[in-house]
Amino acid sequence: MSETVLITGAGIGIGRATSKAFARAGYTVIATDVIEKEGAAVADEILREGGKAEFHKLDVRSTEAADAVVAAAEKTHGGIDVIVANAGIAHRVPLASLDDAKWDYTFDVDLKGIFRVVRPAVAGMRTRKKGAIVCLSSTMGVAYGWDEHVHYSSAKAGVAGLVRGLAVELAKDGVRVNGVAPGYIRTAQLLSEEHSLGPKGAEAAGGFIPMGRIGEPEEIADVIMFLASNAARYMTGQVVVVDGGLLVGRY
Repeated sequence: MSETVLITGAGIGIGRATSKAFARAGYTVIATDVIEKEGAAVADEILREGGKAEFHKLDVRSTEAADAVVAAAEKTHGGIDVIVANAGIAHRVPLASLDDAKWDYTFDVDLKGIFRVVRPAVAGMRTRKKGAIVCLSSTMGVAYGWDEHVHYSSAKAGVAGLVRGLAVELAKDGVRVNGVAPGYIRTAQLLSEEHSLGPKGAEAAGGFIPMGRIGEPEEIADVIMFLASNAARYMTGQVVVVDGGLLVGRY
């Protein structure tokens, strides 16, 4: 039986690229997303290419829904070997307009949404003494602040703390927990004029990234694959920055 990976936010961007990468590696992909059309399309594409995949609609703000998806995966596939907690949002909100509801919404998706998916899956991983969890943070959570995105930076910083705490608690049971902090990656989020750099700003970013360009979703997916693999078997509690040299190159 092939290993199983559950991926949140699988419909677009990094989640989509990661789903395709795991499928090529022979995993059964449980693709989840709140956007049904795109999520189902990823699973269908994997199936057409000869891989193994299924789609489940999942809003990570719902504990009940997260519990149900994990339970279904364990019942059908005998367990979840890897979780890629990728679902996230980033909405531009100036500080003066950042009310409790907007703050809570971002934390509910970007931080608590990870916990909701991990929590029900941990018991099975501990029983099997095996599992890998990869959580998506951001350079804006581990090194930079981001004006008009205070809530996003704060939530993504929380992801780094979640990774460390989970890693220590689960290590003795054979479960590894790591994170990835992407820099500027060509996703719908980055290309949004309303909430991020927009197309022109994204291309201009290449001018101050040492490698001379923004990243592609597949380049994040490959690092996620490494962290989930046996090649990273002695690695836990780390948040790996993947940014084309952005952080080390800003003097």
